[in-house]
Amino acid sequence: MSNESGGSNLSPRRAGTVLVTGGSRGIGKAIALELAREGAARVAIGYLRSDRAAEETAEELRALGAEPVLVRGNISSQRVLEQVAELGSLAALVHSAATGVARPALETDTRHWDWTLNANARALLQLTAAVAPGMAPGSSIVAISSLGSTRVLKNYALVGTSKAALEALVRYLAVELAPRGIRVNAVSGGLVETGALEHFPNREEMLRMSRERTPAGRMVTSEDIAGVVAFLISPAAEMIRGQTIIVDGGFSLPA
Repeated sequence: MSNESGGSNLSPRRAGTVLVTGGSRGIGKAIALELAREGAARVAIGYLRSDRAAEETAEELRALGAEPVLVRGNISSQRVLEQVAELGSLAALVHSAATGVARPALETDTRHWDWTLNANARALLQLTAAVAPGMAPGSSIVAISSLGSTRVLKNYALVGTSKAALEALVRYLAVELAPRGIRVNAVSGGLVETGALEHFPNREEMLRMSRERTPAGRMVTSEDIAGVVAFLISPAAEMIRGQTIIVDGGFSLPA
């Protein structure tokens, strides 16, 4: 979150390279742009398919003074992991990429399970293994989760399970990497209106419920999530370790 003095919340150490998976669109894009505003000199964005969206994001990053690096492909593939390792020392890793099969649990199969769990949870472990050895003390890893990790949402069984695994992994990594001076946390956002919702058959119902039930009076935006991510990788969050910060405008509070 940008400070009013116009300076950066990122320490000089963090003015280097950051990687945001899923960084070409939606929440990931908002995070990539926010970190560029905060002073990241080089912003690598991982993406799967849309070259056009990635190039558009790259142009916006350049306009903010950051050098963009495009990393295309399945973030858990060996080829992409090798590319990530070649980025050099990272000041921050943000795992925002997410996918999954939106259907009831009993209508899924092993292939759906493997795809969803690998992309949303296992990828964080693989990415961390690739970059942690080169990260300096004071660096940070942030994973993007969702309320479905603890709440039962319609057509969300596999994604919700993968996010629960993601949050558990964040806690274990936070303890394991603490001696290296690397912080690990997660941000769990309320419903954000992005293109990802197009895959849910009950999209309109989800949007209506979110608008009606959120005490803050509006839905969460990608920028809301990005601001909290920027805080977590700033020096001000030095003693926040292994936590999942909920950013939902109070949606999850009423019974």
